[in-house]
Amino acid sequence: MSTPPLISEFFRCMQAGASSADAMLALFTDDAVYVEPFSGVVQTHRGVVAIRAAMSSGWERPLPEMRLTVDRVDLDGATVRAEWTCRSPALPGGAGRGVNVFTLVGGRIARLETTLVGAAP
Repeated sequence: MSTPPLISEFFRCMQAGASSADAMLALFTDDAVYVEPFSGVVQTHRGVVAIRAAMSSGWERPLPEMRLTVDRVDLDGATVRAEWTCRSPALPGGAGRGVNVFTLVGGRIARLETTLVGAAP
């Protein structure tokens, strides 16, 4: 299945890091919700300002030689589920996998929930 342009742009911005911070945040609605596990505990961030703060640590300390690949995309109305692999020598085993579930409203991301699913094969 073809990846929707908004989702492709999200992953392009993730790959680019801090230089694409403004472009990344423009993909979200002002009151978007971001649920993520990256601190070791699942946290919920509400609004673009909170999402920027949550993502800023990754932009300040990016994984070296990080490469993101979208492995699979499933669409169900306004919900997009994207399975991905992140590769970096800093990750255990050199790679990790995850799933992003996007809820789209008006052509923007209203909710993003990220789940880590383990090491990549």
